[in-house]
Amino acid sequence: MPNHLKKIPVQVLKFGGTSVANSENILKVLKILQSKSKEDTVIAVVSALGGMTDTLQQAGELANSKDAKYLNLYESIKERHLDTANLLGLKETSLLQIEDQLANLKNILQGIYLINEFSAKTKDKVLSFGELLSSFIISEGLKRLMNDAELKDSRELIITDSSYTRAQLLSETTEKNIQVYFNSNKAKVTIMPGFVSRNEKGDTTTLGRGGSDFTAAILAAALNASVLEIWTDVSGMFTANPRLVKQAFPVKELSYQEAMELSHFGAKVLYPPTIRPVLEKNIPIVIKNTFEPEATGTHVNKKVNNEQGPVKGISHLPDIALLTLEGSGMVGIPGFSKRLFETLSSENINVILITQASSEHSICVAVQSGDIPIAETAINNAFAYEISLGKIDPVLVEDDLAIVAVIGDNMKNHQGVSGKMFSSLGKNNVNIRAIAQGASERNISAVIASKDVKKALNTLHYRFFERQVRTLHLFIVGVGNVGRRLLDQIWQQQEYLYENLLLNIKVVGLSNSKKMIFEENGIELDNWHSALDNGVKIVPERWFETVKELNLQNSVFVDITANAEVADTYNQYLHESIAVVACNKIACSAQLSKYKELKKLSKKYNVPFLFETNVGAGLPIINTLNNLINSGDKIISIEAVLSGSLNFVFNNFSLKRPFFDVVRQAQEEGYTEPDPRIDLSGVDVARKILILARESGNELDLEDIENISFLPKSSLEANTISDFYETLKEEASHFDALFEKAQKNDCRLKYVATFSDGKAKVGLQEVDREHPFYNLDGKDNIVLFYTSRYTDQPLIVKGAGAGAEVTASGLFGDIISLGKK
Repeated sequence: MPNHLKKIPVQVLKFGGTSVANSENILKVLKILQSKSKEDTVIAVVSALGGMTDTLQQAGELANSKDAKYLNLYESIKERHLDTANLLGLKETSLLQIEDQLANLKNILQGIYLINEFSAKTKDKVLSFGELLSSFIISEGLKRLMNDAELKDSRELIITDSSYTRAQLLSETTEKNIQVYFNSNKAKVTIMPGFVSRNEKGDTTTLGRGGSDFTAAILAAALNASVLEIWTDVSGMFTANPRLVKQAFPVKELSYQEAMELSHFGAKVLYPPTIRPVLEKNIPIVIKNTFEPEATGTHVNKKVNNEQGPVKGISHLPDIALLTLEGSGMVGIPGFSKRLFETLSSENINVILITQASSEHSICVAVQSGDIPIAETAINNAFAYEISLGKIDPVLVEDDLAIVAVIGDNMKNHQGVSGKMFSSLGKNNVNIRAIAQGASERNISAVIASKDVKKALNTLHYRFFERQVRTLHLFIVGVGNVGRRLLDQIWQQQEYLYENLLLNIKVVGLSNSKKMIFEENGIELDNWHSALDNGVKIVPERWFETVKELNLQNSVFVDITANAEVADTYNQYLHESIAVVACNKIACSAQLSKYKELKKLSKKYNVPFLFETNVGAGLPIINTLNNLINSGDKIISIEAVLSGSLNFVFNNFSLKRPFFDVVRQAQEEGYTEPDPRIDLSGVDVARKILILARESGNELDLEDIENISFLPKSSLEANTISDFYETLKEEASHFDALFEKAQKNDCRLKYVATFSDGKAKVGLQEVDREHPFYNLDGKDNIVLFYTSRYTDQPLIVKGAGAGAEVTASGLFGDIISLGKK
């Protein structure tokens, strides 16, 4: 049959190990073959039962090491094949033939055990039994359903050299054999074992792991088949690994080159050499799902589909190591690269990626991690002379890495693809160790840490394939009054935020003072109480380590406590590029050096540190101040009532209502801190004005704030909250006197914070009717900003400045703002 044979109505189908793993799956395969045979002549190439090749390999190794357990493994192999055959209803004669083949396998294993010989040649004999047995079982099962079916041993057609375990095809002989056989073969369906072949002496060889795909492609190319279908357990080649990227979806159409690149970079659906034989003949490949045969799958052909965008897929290779050869002695001296690659080639080490600085000072290559010991020794030996002279350094080895690759034929016609790739990874704290890009721009590869693979794949998939819905992963500490309301607000607004702001907020971590829970896919917010009750005991160090290990993109730590130990951990989160949102004001009012460190880390790692609710609960006080500063304005002075709780207290306090009762009400309604002494001592207000002063660009510490307390000495010295309340009762006359004096002067009592000329103070003041603070009602806050632009009339921010609901709203606002960045 001539080589220019026209396409004939023959379809070549290949079924992988998962498709033929058991009798139930094989029945699905038989049904597909029956259906296909109604359209065209069909050649079906089958793999070994799922996992069988590894089992055979293990049996051979046990026998070779004189471990009698190989017999146990053999028995399991025998049992699995006979059980499968019985469940398919094969005849007794068929079962006897299977037992004969299994007996041959046992004899070979016993020989290995006796003479300790498990050479590459013997290994090919052992491994071939997987496909030989499965193809016989499947063909016999098919013959029960249709008469026009036949089994053909691939070893009679596919001829190779004697490179056992990785045999090289003898193309002309193989093509002639295939054409001659199928020119005379009239069977509607021919079953053939994949992976196996023979050399010219007649000895069994194999085409390498994944070689069943290659078998199918060889047949399709030799016969100019109309199509090559690869049947597996997924509905095509996906935009990314669906086990790591839940949003991944099948690609409808790929070019041969795109499929080659995706196959090389970890897409397990295809074995890379598969595409080469059919590429020359322009035979389309279709990736189909045995368990969902009606799904469209992925069509691979010569045409480049530009409608799907420049990027077609994102893939990765795990278990990568970088080898770097560098030194001043390399500059301008030819031959270093040649010697390096020859050294690796002589050790049969495959170079996966290459990058070299234009200065010629270093060259870096990526290899499989398993090749490190041999590669390192070989390179250091090859360059021992230069190393001894100090011209170059011993090879630098970096392990525990992976390669991520963005792939697409049309990327060269779109500007900015690499920019989007690297900026997206950088924003998510994925450090890139090496980069490679061919002139064709079909593949842009980056070497990253193995721990970052999942985050990198999800980040890139979001950037190139998904509707630009930004997902925030929240880790919330503190579920008291404010925390509960924040969770309620998030739950109520989730759908709105998704539809209108393209923002998906997931609470993936939650803790109180006793328990903690994590759920990577998001905690159900309508049932978080019981979920947390059933959580594990809180261990602060383990909490942080889990947040770090999850390594989710756009992670946000939310602190809704007043705990100093929690505030001390902010630097750890920022260092890991995890955003921090806090209503806990301890960190920003701690020592100046601590505040400056957090600001520096936020800037260094390009990660937000937001604390709007530190001052004024939900009021946009800090945001307004920052806008003034960023627009070039200068703060002259600040006057403010910054304690909603104190304003509530003094607005409700009168001679008819004891001071003690009003304070108790304020605490019960959530206006004060759990410990009201923090509010009434003025410390809370002092912290707030300190934060505003620092945000204005001034360097102050809490000790620099003048705190003029209105509390009597006994209240200030109270050891417990209950003791404190007792002093409020005992000192009632003291508080009544303050009120009477203000009333006599036609004034009202307000706890005021001021900042001017680099100095700040807080204290109780009498304000007259003309002052903006006089009519400040309820729990409201007010801030007057006097600036270079607002000189005569200040810029005023006024509104509710206390309460769990508005504080939660302020936190929610900070969180939402992260979704816009």
